[in-house]
Amino acid sequence: MNDRTVLVVTHTGRPAALRSARLVVERLIAAGLGVRVLENEADDLALPGAVVVSVEPDAAKGCELAIVLGGDGTLLRGAELVREAAVPMLGVNLGRVGFLAEAEREDLNDVVERVVARDYDVEERMTLDVVVRVNGETVHTNWALNEAAIEKASRERMLELVAEVDGRPLSRWGCDGVVCATPTGSTAYAFSGGGPIVWPEVEALIMVPISAHALFARPVVVSPNSVLALELAPETPPGALWCDGRRTVQLPAGARVEVRRGTQPVRLARLHRAPFTDRLVAKFALPVKGWRGRK
Repeated sequence: MNDRTVLVVTHTGRPAALRSARLVVERLIAAGLGVRVLENEADDLALPGAVVVSVEPDAAKGCELAIVLGGDGTLLRGAELVREAAVPMLGVNLGRVGFLAEAEREDLNDVVERVVARDYDVEERMTLDVVVRVNGETVHTNWALNEAAIEKASRERMLELVAEVDGRPLSRWGCDGVVCATPTGSTAYAFSGGGPIVWPEVEALIMVPISAHALFARPVVVSPNSVLALELAPETPPGALWCDGRRTVQLPAGARVEVRRGTQPVRLARLHRAPFTDRLVAKFALPVKGWRGRK
């Protein structure tokens, strides 16, 4: 059994992603590393030198690293596969923005070389633990790396929600929904809803109401030790909880959703130590012409 094994996850629906994944796998195997691929991707990859594993939360168990190639959705899928095993994930962006990614398609050769040389750092990103209660009974638990979003289930009527922080009511909103995000998720759904960008090293929970009809409907940033809760009013139409836009459950009127700091972080492999400011400028193509810096 190889003492160095890497799980490779890719978006097999994109021919370019398949080509990139094959290149990565072939070079890792040539360097003497063991490679795992997921059973639902193995046929498309057609790489006989790779070990095929089931798509389970412990698919990465025993691996040194997971390399995930794709857009944001693929990277979030990769996070589901590595979190339980506490294996670092190295994202290669083949999509548009890719804030979770550490490298771009043109960096593939460097990615393989750095992995083979173990030339990377690992950082931990906080997650969210989410609990849904109905009539005081826990009916659903989940987690999120980016955000837990409570949304209206039908377009016709708004949700009526009461927001709570640390056991005290904050405000009632008639709204399209509320996003509870981590700093990692502050540049995703929460950002689209008008929330603040929070630097990854700042530990905090973010709550952003979406299209709220209320005088006080501003994003709030609270301690990572706080507990956020959203209660659906008894007379409101049903809603839905979405975790990272991938896992969902229906919310009946009267349901209560509690969001707190997750007990298990997601580990990200880093090849570069560029400031987060530079990442923002690059990902959003921000205009910085004219900056002269400190003299």
